[in-house]
Amino acid sequence: MSEKKEKKSLFAKIKHKYRLSIYRDETFEEILNLKLTKLNVLVLVSILTLVFLIIVISIIAYTPARELIPGYPDENTVRNIRLNVHRLDSLEMEIEKRDMYFENVRRIISGEEPEQYHNPKDTVVRRENVTFKRSHEDSLLRNMIDSDKPYTLLVDNSSNAKTSLSNVLFFSPVKGMITNSFNPAGGHYGTDVVAAPNEVVKAVLGGTVILASWTLEAGNVIQIQHDNEIISVYKHNAELLKDVGDYVTAGEPIAIIGNSGELTTGPHLHFELWHNGTPLNPENHVTF
Repeated sequence: MSEKKEKKSLFAKIKHKYRLSIYRDETFEEILNLKLTKLNVLVLVSILTLVFLIIVISIIAYTPARELIPGYPDENTVRNIRLNVHRLDSLEMEIEKRDMYFENVRRIISGEEPEQYHNPKDTVVRRENVTFKRSHEDSLLRNMIDSDKPYTLLVDNSSNAKTSLSNVLFFSPVKGMITNSFNPAGGHYGTDVVAAPNEVVKAVLGGTVILASWTLEAGNVIQIQHDNEIISVYKHNAELLKDVGDYVTAGEPIAIIGNSGELTTGPHLHFELWHNGTPLNPENHVTF
């Protein structure tokens, strides 16, 4: 019974009402009059404390004020930490490559077979998050580059460019005798034409030179990009007359017939014609 009385008396004390009155000192005029209980005061203090904690936590979490807390890293420190993590990852990869290199050197000296090293995947770049979409700025840049005639590849996305090859008139690159015809099954994707010495090789269509270089097998090679996804290839030349980026017209001289490269049996032109990545038989489109 005594414990129940103590609990009741404690609960009664908490709910006991008090009056808070505030008077003006000079006139004793009552300014504020409140009826309070200890329970109301406790609830009010708890609510104000909770609101204060929420405000403080929000300021620390979402404003730069958190940098004022001792021991909390600032923005530059966080950036340097992330940069050092990336550098450390790259350094570990380089050390692994070096150790594998020395191990392979040891194996070669010992007469053992060296191990094949495979570069680990880059853990920094998330390739699944990389998207390749043509932006508005990219389209503007493409139009600007395509409008510059010396560097355009003449790739047009309009329906007018997609015409049949039967309507395309090809200029003959050289006049001569065909010695080896188109044979894709045998790995011969063009036509070999023998012409007079120092004969000029001409462009079959207007377009832009996308390759003008020398290779071990084909010698001096020149490639031209034309409209309608057509590419013409001219190999084994003695001399090239055009550079990459030059715009040429149909019938314009681009090289001198020759015998350069290892895969040649004499002065001739190896001519290839490609459309949408597929080799075509030049004899079906060009008269030699």
